[in-house]
Formats: sequence, C-alpha cells, structure tokens
Amino acid sequence: MAKARIAKKSTNADASRGMKARLKNYRQAPRKVQLVASFVRGKRVERALTDLSHLNKRAAKSFKKLIESATANAKEVHGLNRGQLIIKEVRVDKGFIFTRFRPRSRGRATPIRKRTSHISVVLEEQSQTQEEKVEMQNNKIELKKRGIAKPTSSASAKL
Repeated sequence: MAKARIAKKSTNADASRGMKARLKNYRQAPRKVQLVASFVRGKRVERALTDLSHLNKRAAKSFKKLIESATANAKEVHGLNRGQLIIKEVRVDKGFIFTRFRPRSRGRATPIRKRTSHISVVLEEQSQTQEEKVEMQNNKIELKKRGIAKPTSSASAKL
C-alpha cells in the first residue's frame, strides 16, 4: 500500500525547491566555466538563453541546458513561465580532478590535471519592482536618445 503524503507548510526553502538545477562533474575547468556563469548571472531567463545561444564558449551549451532544466522545474512545481523568472544565483564549484601522467625525459613523469566542475543554478520569480526598474531604465535610455532631459527634483522645486 502507498503511504499518504502529508502536505507541509511552504517556507522560503520550499519556495525555491523546484527552481533549481544542478550539473555535477562537468568535464571543464571551473576557471573557464566561471566566465559563462558571470555572463549569465542576474539576467532574465529568456535573455540569458538567447545570449547563450550566440556565445562562443564550450560551457554555453551546458549552461543553456541547465537553465532550461531549472525553468522546467519552476513550471512543473510552481506553474511559472520563462517570462516571470530571473537567474538569482549561479555557482561554479570545483569537482574531481582526474590525474593522468605524461612521460618525460630520463624516465620521469609529470602529472596532467583534468579538472571538473559542479554547476548549480537557482531561479527566482521576477518581482514587480524589478520590472518597474527595468522599464524606468529603458525610458531613461529612450529620453537620452531623443535628447530630452528630465528635470531634476531640485530644479522643479525652485520653479
């Protein structure tokens, strides 16, 4: 017989439970993977996936798959779509180091270290205030392009 599951109260830890994805023992050095991680960190999911498809780095393909997996988890558990998510945290940790040896002169051998990485991605629902900040930044850029300057609060107070 199957046991009945008891529903738990959701906490902050449970809220992000389904919005994570993890890739272990990825066969590339963490130093190289960290470049792609810093490129993606803090972006909207749709924008990150678009940027990764054009990025000329080997780790970009794995990051894209990982973000798509985290997005699928968020959709399955919380019912959120891509447009509502941002990349909250990207962490690249050291994994195993495979040691191989290369023969050298006079009967010696030097080690070759083949490094691996553990990559984890945490997504977060984009809050209303973050959307408003993005809109305000876009509006400021448009005003600057048009050459229209917005009056400052001190200038309007003097008038």
